[in-house]
Amino acid sequence: MKSISLDLHGVSEFINETDMELMKDKVYKAHDMLENKSGLGSNMLGWLKLPENRNDEEIKRIKSAAEKIKKQADVFVVVGIGGSYLGAKAIIDIFSNSFNNLLSREDRKTPEIIFAGNTLSAKYIRNLVEYIKDKDVAINVISKSGTTLEPAITFRILREFLEKKYGITGAAQRIYVTTDERKGILHDIAIKQEYEMFVIPDDVGGRYSVLTPVGLLPMAVANIDIEDILDGALFASHVFNQKDIEINDCYKYAAIRNILYQKGKSIEILASYEPSFQYFIEWFKQLFGESEGKENKGIYPSGALFTTDLHSMGQLIQEGTRNIFETVIDIAIDRSFIQLPAIKDNSDGLNYLADKDIDYINKQAFLGTVKAHVDGGVPNIIIQMEDITEYNVGQLIYFFEKACAISGYILGVNPFNQPGVESYKRNMMDLLKKEEK
Repeated sequence: MKSISLDLHGVSEFINETDMELMKDKVYKAHDMLENKSGLGSNMLGWLKLPENRNDEEIKRIKSAAEKIKKQADVFVVVGIGGSYLGAKAIIDIFSNSFNNLLSREDRKTPEIIFAGNTLSAKYIRNLVEYIKDKDVAINVISKSGTTLEPAITFRILREFLEKKYGITGAAQRIYVTTDERKGILHDIAIKQEYEMFVIPDDVGGRYSVLTPVGLLPMAVANIDIEDILDGALFASHVFNQKDIEINDCYKYAAIRNILYQKGKSIEILASYEPSFQYFIEWFKQLFGESEGKENKGIYPSGALFTTDLHSMGQLIQEGTRNIFETVIDIAIDRSFIQLPAIKDNSDGLNYLADKDIDYINKQAFLGTVKAHVDGGVPNIIIQMEDITEYNVGQLIYFFEKACAISGYILGVNPFNQPGVESYKRNMMDLLKKEEK
């Protein structure tokens, strides 16, 4: 059942039928480029068929490794940066208790999951080592090459920590590597040390890798049903492949954001009224920022958690420079079922809300904000999601991945490379090597 759809009432006054008609041919051309593998970066389209081409034996091995990790570790450290961790953290946060790592192991039923290797902060790494020193630990290091400095440095430190704690053989039973199938520094280390290894497909880039072992192993450790995630993505891969902009909401979203960009709306805020979506927003920011930001082009992907950020960024959104549009994830069904109680003296003046569900109040804040922002000149695209299930989140992941690819081709860039990222790396390495001399 389709559970991801668009509500476009908040953009209707900013675009017209002519805008959509002019964009239609560009969308269909982008569709054909993906289908025929005739566009830029066509060697990196493996993500398109990941849900369809899933390897049942690999899924079984991922689930087996996850069960082993749950038994052997108090803390599971996922070492990676960018696409090597953002997708997994995004999905784990959505399905976890907001205070998950503060719960007892008995209540949590999984190891604490900590993400590292995404910073060069000495303070963070020292704090991590101090925190885990008296705990049983397993790690999953994720890197296609093994040469990216942030995870490589963190892995060296954690590998030494594990070998001192458990011995070389014992450490090898607690280190899980997700990397290239045939080559690279990390691949060679894993083969030599006999670490259990999972493969990042050659034709899948990091920011599109959440439905590979990159995301699936950490999700499985968190007790997320990875097969339901893949089933939802599989359904989305069919629904959002229809070459008809009238019924394909994924293509419609890609078209509208590009129309708005042409009209001067160069910043997109992905907003949610659920704090658990914070890292989904971060995943979105990397997906679109790294895919579209080239050749002096690109919509700047930003994010906000409402209602919290309405009390910090709300003024700018409402009355600042009119270069912003918003995409809001609206979850129709909330299963928390918490009501505001009535009190006799009404001392806080809130009895007019007594017995109302907190989610109902949150929804009114959402509706009121959309109206205010649209009235203030900020278009709002609403992505409606039925409820938070693995199947529906799998659809949402695929929706954004496909929309990003279509949007990048509409923009005229290669959505699957990231040449600009290498610039800071080259400068950093030159400085480090200069220090060495």
